[in-house]
This record gives sequence, C-alpha cells and structure tokens, in this order.
Amino acid sequence: MKLKLAAAAVLICLAIAGWVVRDLYQPYTGFTDHEIVDIPARTGAPAIADLLIAKGVLAHKWPFLACYEIGRNRHRLKAGEYLFDHPARPIDIYRRLVRGDVYLHPVVIPEGSDRYDIARILNERMGVDPDEFLRRTEQSSLIHDLDPAAPTLEGYLFPDTYRFPRGVTADKVVAAMLGRFRHVLQTRLHDEVADDAASLHTVVIIASLVQKETPDPSELSVVAGVFTRRLQKGMMLECDPTVLYAARLDHRDIAVIHASDLKSDSPYNTYRHAGLPPGPIANPGESALRAAFHPARGDELYFVSNNHGGHYFAKTLAEHNRNVARYRQELAAKNQPSIATQP
Repeated sequence: MKLKLAAAAVLICLAIAGWVVRDLYQPYTGFTDHEIVDIPARTGAPAIADLLIAKGVLAHKWPFLACYEIGRNRHRLKAGEYLFDHPARPIDIYRRLVRGDVYLHPVVIPEGSDRYDIARILNERMGVDPDEFLRRTEQSSLIHDLDPAAPTLEGYLFPDTYRFPRGVTADKVVAAMLGRFRHVLQTRLHDEVADDAASLHTVVIIASLVQKETPDPSELSVVAGVFTRRLQKGMMLECDPTVLYAARLDHRDIAVIHASDLKSDSPYNTYRHAGLPPGPIANPGESALRAAFHPARGDELYFVSNNHGGHYFAKTLAEHNRNVARYRQELAAKNQPSIATQP
C-alpha cells in the first residue's frame, strides 16, 4: 500500500513538474497587446509574478517562480520598466528581469538646443530635475581635455536621439551626451580636428552661432564664412542669438530683442563686445560643426532673413541695407490681414 502511495506521489510530482516545464517554455497566447510593466525596487518575486499576471503577461505564477527558486542564489530580479509587446515564455520573461532589460524611452534633443532647452526636455520626458541638470552641465572640467577654456559644457552636449531608462540621473545623461560628442568628433570629424585644443574652442563657438542663425543646411557654411571674415576684419559679429542667450543667462527669456537688450553688458552680447563670446551659445549638430571647420569662401559680410527660413547675403553695407528694407517690407506685407473677396 505504501509503495502504491509513494508511486502515486512520484507520478503526481512528475505530472506537476511536467506541467511547470511545459508552461515554462510555452508563450502565453492570451497576451494580445503591449504593456509597460513598472517593477518597483525591492519588490519580491511573488509580488512580481502577481503583477505580471495582472498585466496579462503571465498566465500562471508557478513556472516563473520555479525559475526564481532555482536561480535565486545566483541571480537577482532587477527593478525598472519592462516593455512586453508580444507573447513570451515565462523563462524568457525571467531572463529579461535578471538581465535588467528595461524599456528605454526615446528622448530627442534637437540641434541648436542649449542647456536650458535640454533641461526642460529631460524634465518633461524623463522627470530629470532641471536644476540638477544645469548644475551638472556647469562642470566644464569634464571636457577640459578637449577645450580648456570652456566655461560650461554648453556646445559639447551633442544633439541626437537618446534612449534612457526611467529614473535616469542627470549625471548619466551628461555622460551619454558628452560621450556622443566625443564619438562624433573621433569617428566623423577626425580629419577636421586640429591638434590645437584652442582651435576646437573657436570652432564649437562659431558652430553654435551658425546653428542658431539658420535652419537651412545649405546656408551653414555660408554663415560660418560670414562670421569668420567679420572676425578677421575686426568687425562686430552682431549676432542676434547671442543677445537672446545673454538674456537667458540673466534668467530672462525674451522672444523679441529690444534696444535695451542690445546694450546688455553680458560678455555674450556680440553687439556690445567684439570677437567671439566666451563660450558656445547652444549645442551644434554635426553639419554645423563641419561648416565651422570649413567655412565657405567668398566676400559676404552681412545677412538678413528672407522671411522663408533662409537669408539674403550681402558683400557691402549698402547692399545689406537694401536687403534689410526688403525684409521689412515683406514682413509687413506678410503680417497684413488679407482682404476678403466679395461675392
């Protein structure tokens, strides 16, 4: 009798083990949608299994918990957000949590964003403390091997699409953006980079001015040429974006430049101070950096908006004044209310 009971017990155990093993390698066909499951820190394995069941990722907890019990002395389940977008086997789900294969959120940093723009974007997308990010980006020592004269990290936070996990810190974001800048410099712009670090300081500043002045890729090197020639001739740069940046450093975000702004004593105000500002005013992309390394040749010394996303360029002040008058006329006509056609 005892032998029969023992045999029955063994058969039951084998049946249970077979069921667990079968389910362990069987994708849950009841999962039909995509889910982001947030697993808080210090959550136990049973609670994680219950959460995965509640989200429809697992059908049963036992196969998952069996994996955990077998590997608990060697593996730890990691907290974070996990994206499940197709039916998965319990063993694969367990392995993902052991690896910490968390969901990475895409964060787009547009070309020409400055530190303040980036702080806002990171706060909106990832909840990063903007003040903490701004403090971290004041640590210019992080790029002094490239630019000993850099006042902040402005200009070296490479604009791109990044992917960060929820809870990413300001330090990790800064490290990623500086790493991307170094990578682009070494792999795509290595032929342009001079041995003298001081020249990179100049190039990045000019690239930041160029990036803020024009959205037209075909104009980048032309604008860089204008700034380079004005510097060579000792002319004031009179770059409007530097005035806007000076106001931002003064905790004033302005949309329209007034005469009082042009008189600002900020060293970034290129209407008041000759030469380049102390540092970049934004973070340029690869094309703007390349344009600053290779400014277009020519005689143009002036430019003004053409009201269509580009600019009118001029070689003389008289020609420039005519372009300014044309710009103002077109702007006035553009802002006039249209006259309704009578029936």
